[in-house]
Amino acid sequence: MPTDITNTSDELFEIFVNAQTFKTILHSFDDLCQSIRIDRKIIGYGKRSLYKVLTSKLTSWKSKSLWTKIDKRGSQKEYENGNACADMKVCIVGAGPVGLRLAIECALLGARCIVVEKRDRFSRHNVLHLWPYIITDLRNLGAKVFYGKFATGQIEHISIRQLQCILLKIALVLGVEIYSNVTFIDVIEPISTQQAWRAHFKPEAHPIVSTYEFSVLIGADGRRNSLQGFQHKEFRGKLAIGITCNFINHHTREEQNFEEISGVAKIYNPQFFSELQQQTSIDLENIVYYKNDTHYFVMTAKKQSLLDKGVILQDYPDAARLLARDNVNSTQLCKFACEAAQFATKCSTQFAFEFAEDHHGAADVQMFDFTSLFHAVNASRIIERNGKQILMLLVGDSLLESFWPTGSGIGLGFFGLFDTAWSILKFAKHEHPLKVLVERESIYMLLSQSTPENTKNNHQLYSINPATRYQNSNSKSCTIDEIRYLYDSDSIPTIDMNNNHVISNKSNRTPTRRTQSFKQAPSPLSLSSSSSDGNNQQETVFEWCEEIVNSYNINIKNNSKSFQNCLAFCAIVHYYRPDLINFKSLQPDRPISNFQILFDIMHNQLSLPLDRKLQNSLILSMKSSIEERIRQSSIVILQLLYTHFHHDHHEQQLKQRRSSTPSLEISSPTLQKSKKPIDNTNNINTNTTNNNNNNNNSTVKVSALVAHYSNGDTSSSANNYNLINLQSERAPTFCFYCKEKVSIQDWFVVEKNVLHVKCFKCDTCHLQLRKTNYQVLIEPHTGKISFHCRYHNLNKQQKVKHKTKQKI
Repeated sequence: MPTDITNTSDELFEIFVNAQTFKTILHSFDDLCQSIRIDRKIIGYGKRSLYKVLTSKLTSWKSKSLWTKIDKRGSQKEYENGNACADMKVCIVGAGPVGLRLAIECALLGARCIVVEKRDRFSRHNVLHLWPYIITDLRNLGAKVFYGKFATGQIEHISIRQLQCILLKIALVLGVEIYSNVTFIDVIEPISTQQAWRAHFKPEAHPIVSTYEFSVLIGADGRRNSLQGFQHKEFRGKLAIGITCNFINHHTREEQNFEEISGVAKIYNPQFFSELQQQTSIDLENIVYYKNDTHYFVMTAKKQSLLDKGVILQDYPDAARLLARDNVNSTQLCKFACEAAQFATKCSTQFAFEFAEDHHGAADVQMFDFTSLFHAVNASRIIERNGKQILMLLVGDSLLESFWPTGSGIGLGFFGLFDTAWSILKFAKHEHPLKVLVERESIYMLLSQSTPENTKNNHQLYSINPATRYQNSNSKSCTIDEIRYLYDSDSIPTIDMNNNHVISNKSNRTPTRRTQSFKQAPSPLSLSSSSSDGNNQQETVFEWCEEIVNSYNINIKNNSKSFQNCLAFCAIVHYYRPDLINFKSLQPDRPISNFQILFDIMHNQLSLPLDRKLQNSLILSMKSSIEERIRQSSIVILQLLYTHFHHDHHEQQLKQRRSSTPSLEISSPTLQKSKKPIDNTNNINTNTTNNNNNNNNSTVKVSALVAHYSNGDTSSSANNYNLINLQSERAPTFCFYCKEKVSIQDWFVVEKNVLHVKCFKCDTCHLQLRKTNYQVLIEPHTGKISFHCRYHNLNKQQKVKHKTKQKI
C-alpha cells in the first residue's frame, strides 16, 4: 500500500510539472498535496515548512533534481536556513513575473507569503529578452525541470506566460499561497494595539485574504499601481508608436525555418527597411522577431505610414488622443502587422499568419506609445499606527517602467525585487525604519542606471545583498533628512541629522507634550514655561483664527479638513494682505499646491522662514488621520502667523488692508526687522555666541523664534535678525538649470542649489549625474557654476587653464 501511494504522488508531481495554465497548475498542486495528506494548518506556513514535507515525500529523479537546485539556492547565508524572516507575513499584489519571483525570495527567507491576482489566467504572449544573470538565476531555481527548452543553445528569450508558469510552480513548492480573482482595494489601519494591518479585497468574503494580517505589503501590479501614497512621474520623449503582435506557432517545417531577428534598426540596415517600404508601403524604424510558443513581433512604425495605411484615422498632436481606440482601425492594424511579419520572415505566399488570442479573446495585436514611461519617486514607505508598522514597497513596472524590448524591463525588475527582499530582511531584523528607508532609497538610485555591462560579472554569487550585484553600492547616498517624509508614524524617533545616524530609542507622541528635536516640527506648547499657559495661548490662537476664517465660510471647529487643505492658513494671509494671495484661485483638492503657495509667501513676503525639513514634516502631519497630530502641526503655522499679524501694530495692518495698498514700506515693523542692516555687529556676535552655548551648537528652534516675536521688544532688532538667519533660510524654489519652479516634494539640493533630479546632468555630455559621481567647476573670472561628470570636468579644467594663460 505505501508503494502505491508513493507512485501516485510521483505521477501527480509529473502532472503538476507539465501543467501549462494558471488554473491547471493550482488544481494539480492541490491534488498533489491531498495525495500526501498535507494540512497547512498543522505544518504551518513559514520556515519553508511545506517544502520540507514535499522533499521528504517525493523521491522521483525529477523531484530530487529540483530539490537539489532549490537547496543550493536556499543555502545562501542571507536566508539563515529559512529562519531569517520567520515571523514576517507578506502580501504581494500581482502575480506577474516580478511578483512571483519576489514571493519565492520571501519563502526562502522563511516568511509567510500570500499573492493575490485579479485575473484567473496567464495570457500575455509577449516575449522577453533575458539578461545573462536572469538565465543563471532561473537555472539555479530549476527552471529546466519545468520547461526543458529554457535557455537552450543561443535562445535568450521566453514568453511572459511561460515564465509566469515556471515561477508559479516554484513558488507553490516553496509554500507561497496564491489566490486568483482577488482584487486589492486599500489597506486597513489597526485601530488598537491588539490589531495588525489588514487590507480590503474583493470579494470581501474571501475565507483567507479577508482576515490575513501582514506587516509587509508589495505592489507588483504594473504601472497602474494600486498602493496609495506613492507618487509617479512620467518620462516622455519624441513620439514613437510601437506595435506588438503574436501569431500562433503551428511548428510546421516552414515555420521552423523562419530566422529570428534579435533587433534591427533602420540606421544599421537601411536596405531591409527600404525594400519593406517599396513592397508594402510600410515605413518602420526597427523590428524584433522571436519564435517561441508564438511568433512574436515588436516594431516601431512611422506615424505617416500608419495614416497612409488607414490604421490611424485622424492625426492629432496629443499622443493619447492619436492612439485612442476610436481613432484606430483594428482591421487595418491586423493587416499592417501581417504584412510586416510576412516580409520579415520571408514566408511563402501560401503561408498565412493566424493571430493568437489575448485575455479578451481578440486578436493579440496592440499599438501604443513607446516613449511614455513611468517611474516612482520613491520605492518604499513605512507607516506606524498604534505600535504596528507596515513596510510598503514597489517592484517591477510599478516601480520603474523600462524599454522592455531590450530586456531592461525584466532585467531591472529582478534587480529591484532582490533589493526589495533585502529591505524586508532588514525590516525583519527590527532595524530602525529610517535606516531601512535610507538604504532602500539609496539603492533605488542605482537601479535605473544598471546594465549587464556595469554590474558584477560573477552571476553565481548574486544574492539579495546589493553588494553582490552592484559595482559601487552606496547604502547611504540618501540622507535621513531626504527620506524623513516616507516614515509616517505616531511616535517620533530621535535623530542625529548631522551624522545621518538614527538613535534607536523613541518617545511616544502624546496630546500634551512631545520630545523636541531641531529637525522636527517644534512643539506648540514650548511657547510657555507651563503647560497650562501653553494651552491657554493655544486656545487664544485658535479663537483668533476662527474669528477670521468665519468670514470666508470656513469652519474649523471639529473639522480638520480646513487645516489639511491649507485653506484656513491662506484665508488668514488674505485677510491681512489680500495683495499677496488670490484666495479664489485656491483649490481644496490640491493641498500640496496650497501649502507651496503659503510657504513661498511666508518666506519671501513675510520673512517667516520655514526650512524644507520642517515644511515636509508639517505637510506629512497634515495628511495624517490623527486629529491631535493635525492640531499640533496646525498650531505651529498659526502661531507664526499670529505673532506676525496680531502684533502691537495690528491696527496699522488693518488700515493697510482697508486701503488695499500693496506697498511694503508701510507694513509692520516685523517685516522691517529682517530687512534693516545691522549696525551693531558686537550685538550680533554676542547673541550668536549665547545661542550656540544654550543650544549646543544646534539651529535655533522655530518655537524660540515665535516666542521672541511675541515678546514685542523692538529694541532687539539685531537679535531678531540673528534668529531668522540661524533658522537655515530656505533656498530659492526655482531650478538652477531650467529656471522652472520646484515643488516642495521635488527638491534636490546640490552645492546649495535647488534643481530637479532630471536636470542634474553633465554640462558637456548631458549624462545623468548622482550625488556620488559629480564634479563642480567654477569659472575663475565669471564665477559661473557648472556640474560635470569626472571625465569632462577634467577636460574642462584644462581648457580653463589654457584660456587663462593666453589672457596673461
